[in-house]
Amino acid sequence: MRIPPIARPSRTTTVRDWFTPLFALLVPGILAAQTSPEIHEILDRLERLEEQNRTLSEEVHQLRQDLASARGQTPPAASSIEDRLKDQVAIDETRTAELDQTKVGASQRFPIRITGMALFNSFLNSRGSAGQQYPTFAWPGNEASGGGSFRQTTIGLEYSGPQTFLGGSVNGSVYMDFWGGSGASLDQDFRLRTGSIEIDWADRSIMAGLESPIFAPREPASLAQVAYAPLSGAGNLWLWIPQVRFEQKVRFGDESGLRAQIGVVQTSEIPPYQASTAYVEPVRPGVEGRFELYHGSEGGRRIEIAPGFHTSVSHVEDISVRSRIFSLDWFARPWQKLEFTGAFFTGQNVGPLGGVQPGFTIFGPLNAVPVHSNGGWAQLAFPVTSRLTFHLFSGLEDDRAADLLSGEIARNWMTGANLFYRLAPNVLLGLEGSQLRTTYINSGYRLNDHYDLALAYLF
Repeated sequence: MRIPPIARPSRTTTVRDWFTPLFALLVPGILAAQTSPEIHEILDRLERLEEQNRTLSEEVHQLRQDLASARGQTPPAASSIEDRLKDQVAIDETRTAELDQTKVGASQRFPIRITGMALFNSFLNSRGSAGQQYPTFAWPGNEASGGGSFRQTTIGLEYSGPQTFLGGSVNGSVYMDFWGGSGASLDQDFRLRTGSIEIDWADRSIMAGLESPIFAPREPASLAQVAYAPLSGAGNLWLWIPQVRFEQKVRFGDESGLRAQIGVVQTSEIPPYQASTAYVEPVRPGVEGRFELYHGSEGGRRIEIAPGFHTSVSHVEDISVRSRIFSLDWFARPWQKLEFTGAFFTGQNVGPLGGVQPGFTIFGPLNAVPVHSNGGWAQLAFPVTSRLTFHLFSGLEDDRAADLLSGEIARNWMTGANLFYRLAPNVLLGLEGSQLRTTYINSGYRLNDHYDLALAYLF
């Protein structure tokens, strides 16, 4: 079907001729219906726009006349200039309308952006899942599970503001999901995941918020396990904890440098299984640090390696149990088709930061022993094309058997693989398969196989 051409105003019609009757018709009705400050502000903006258009028209006309006189030509007619000006105004108005449809308003009039991922998972677990969507260890029972879920959908707000004291700029984010509640179709509550407020300068920053431990910022890529960080309890100390962090950047050249981070964190203490009646302080302060050396470009060959540490003290009744952890994480991209990421840790009492179990064992009234742990994870990524990426991953937490009681988990090991296929610029299809092998003291090991098909819409 042929679309008829849009009627244009006559060449003698000016910009003012368009706005004047429009104002005469609309303004009284608007003011009669609503006299809020927002309406006055809109009218003021429209009046300023009309004045700017009039001034611009006069300046362009004068410039055209001056240029034509300098070249010995006849100056162009004012109506021709006004026609072109009207076309440009129409284009600007269209663009303004498009921006108005996509903007998010903030009460303080600073930029804010909605981001996140609408995520649907269909999953299947073998026995040992305890009915969970994605178990973090294989349970002793034989219960299997399967189904579909939209609960791992995430919604985020990213914001930024003007310069603050000493020339720093403010930015931050808040991310939420629907993992709260029991998981029933009518009981899926909003849950805070992470959040931050950060002040950035050229070479340093200060952040306060709820984030991963300072010494363990990396995690594997997965669309199957999003509610908790992938490889939770299998080598990834991920727990989102309140913290205040200071970062200093030192540049050694255009592509080399150091990022030093140190901060105060709040741990999440978990009572040992056999001491449910003992009082354990639920939160404790800790100190963490991380020092990343890097070399290479952001999009090309690059290597990053970062040692880190954590120290805190857990309190149970009148007993103090120290938590001491050393870590090392890395990222390497030797060429475009291969990326190698991972982390390693060793220490004691890692439970308050996301270990597979509580960080200490009570053997008697006055004898609390920290559990010594080694662990880590690694992932190989193969970006085959701009649409297709394969990942191979594995993670392990190995706790010292002498520090555990019968029936507790001594070893938790996960291996798996997944692929991401980009159906559209913002639509991902994910397929993942993994296996958990959990070893219990005096009870052997249990297995759980997990399969997941995911569809994600990024926004």
